[in-house]
Amino acid sequence: MLETESRERLQEELAGIDALELGDRTRASFGRRAWSATWPKLAAIALAIGAWQLLYWSSWRPHYTFPSPGTVFSELRDELGNGVLLPAIGRTILRAAKGYAIALVLGVIAGSVVARSKILRSAFGSFITGLQTMPSVAWFPLALLLFKRSEAAILFVVILGAAPSIANGVINGIDNIPPLYLRAGRVLGARRMSMYRYVILPAALPQFVGGLKQGWAFAWRSLMAGELLVIIPGQFTIGALMQNARDVNDAPSLMASMVVILIIGIIVDAVFFAGIERTIRRRRGLLVAS
Repeated sequence: MLETESRERLQEELAGIDALELGDRTRASFGRRAWSATWPKLAAIALAIGAWQLLYWSSWRPHYTFPSPGTVFSELRDELGNGVLLPAIGRTILRAAKGYAIALVLGVIAGSVVARSKILRSAFGSFITGLQTMPSVAWFPLALLLFKRSEAAILFVVILGAAPSIANGVINGIDNIPPLYLRAGRVLGARRMSMYRYVILPAALPQFVGGLKQGWAFAWRSLMAGELLVIIPGQFTIGALMQNARDVNDAPSLMASMVVILIIGIIVDAVFFAGIERTIRRRRGLLVAS
């Protein structure tokens, strides 16, 4: 009798543990997960628009220099309808993707080489950080001297803005790899390239992704500065639209372009980088699937 009760109690406890494990592995529907990730951002946007409207009502600045949200979004709708804004967005995003891709390759190579050599670390570690801290605007006089007012001048500054951040992400990620991982890799026969591929880069991935995210932020900011300073005739971009709006004191159009820049930044972070970070954290047991 006692054995039967003990067996039943043990089965109940094990069933409870199994239920906990199954609960961790059960994932909600895609729609529910999408909504749970979206509504906080929508709430934050609504609060920002509300604060904007309150500032407009307070007459903090003349209405012709600080238009209301309704005026700006109406202007944004008109620009989308007249066929000017979408090509400008496409050209700007293409520039950002091209510059960021080149910066990614250069940053990964530089960070991997510097991180694994004490001599190169001493020689170039602080140099890379110094490049990262330089304002992107400081590169434009040199870019204009080297490449004139051309596409290459803009890409030059975008690459120099993003590559050091990506390289530092690789360096910091490799620096924080537990030595046990490296010893285990050597025991299992990993050498040189195989060590990088199967041990070092996977272990450094979380901080590497952080460097990628920061590199994108620097690239996007550098690109916006470049498009304001280097306007190529016949090429409409978001920066060019902003500069044209400023020249004619068109505040609604100027702020509509700023809204577009903000929206693109939010989308890239929420869709691309946040998804990668969630996947990494879930695979490492740092985030319970929900």
